[in-house]
Formats: sequence, structure tokens, C-alpha cells
Amino acid sequence: MRPRFAWIAGAAAALLVAAGAITYAVAEDGGSGTGTPSSDSADAGFARDMAIHHQQAVEMSYIVRDRTKDEEVRRLAYDIAQTQANQRGMLLGWLDLWELPKVSAKPPMDWMGMGDMASGEDGALMPGMATNAEMKKLGTLNGRQAEVFYLQLMTGHHKGGIHMAEGCVAKCSVGVEKKLAQGMVDAQQSEIQLMSDMLKERGAAPRS
Repeated sequence: MRPRFAWIAGAAAALLVAAGAITYAVAEDGGSGTGTPSSDSADAGFARDMAIHHQQAVEMSYIVRDRTKDEEVRRLAYDIAQTQANQRGMLLGWLDLWELPKVSAKPPMDWMGMGDMASGEDGALMPGMATNAEMKKLGTLNGRQAEVFYLQLMTGHHKGGIHMAEGCVAKCSVGVEKKLAQGMVDAQQSEIQLMSDMLKERGAAPRS
């Protein structure tokens, strides 16, 4: 099962190597001549919201790592956790660089015009995010059940993340942030296909 993970590891490594360069480059990229982003800009909104979105993915990945001995799932969870923790650090670092607050009084995804629709129920702040009950349930499962539930939750999580990242590609003004967002779209679409295959191998399918 290692071969099909080779491309994931390579992509993750490339993102990590580029992270430092992107972090420094953003200091010189004031949005293609538009200056430092404002607190209510798409750039700031995406950085805040995706940092929250990523944090849950990291938490889910560490939970399943301790609930299964399956090396394939554990490797995928590790790759997702490491990549998204690194990207989260970049996003929060940019907010520091721009001297902007990491929290906003506006609802999540307001920068996408979805402020009145983003928040779901039971802790699911944005589309794709698991509810508090789902997170709790994941922590009670073991083995195959934990693997399937994690893959289903993460597939939905990625779909929500892709939607938000596509919003940044369309609305953000800082060039390197747009590039990072497009990288998220590409990587997570590939992981969704991989997780679909992994679910099929386990006699399951993504949730509708």
C-alpha cells in the first residue's frame, strides 16, 4: 500500500519546503500593490476561518491515529495533520505580519457572503466541519469502525475546505495566499479520491 502514498508524501514535503518561502514572500506581497489587507478583507477572513477549519482536521487525525493500528489510515492521518498544522501556522503568521486580529466579531465565511449560512449546529462552525457529537463519537470507535468514520468525516471536511479555498482563489488579493489556497484545492481533491478508494476497500462509501 506504500506506492499510492508516495505522491502524498511528496506533495506534503513540497508544501512544507515552500512554507518558509511563502511566509517570507507574503511580507513583500501587499496584494499586488493594494497594500496590507484590511481586517474585513477576504485575505484576513480566509486566514482566520481556514485556521479554524484546519485545526479540527488536525484533531480528527490525531484521534484516529490512536484508534486504529492500520498503517494506511495512520499514514494518511499523519500526512493530513502535519500538512494542515503547518498551513495553519502560516495563516496565523500572516495575520500577525499584517497586525490583524485572529478573531472577528463577524460570523465565519462572512468574507464569502455566507455569514448567515456558515454556522451549523452542535459546534460545526463552517461547511464540512464535524459536529461536537461526531468528534466525540470518533473518539469512542476502534479499528475498522474508526477508520471508516474518520474517512467519511474527513471527506466532508475536505469538501468544505475546498469550497472555502476556492473562495480565496477568487476573492483574495495577496498573491502567495491565493497560490496556497489553490494548492489546498488541488491536494484535497486528490485526497478525496484516495479516501473514496480506501472507503470502498472497507465496504463503505462517503456520506451524502
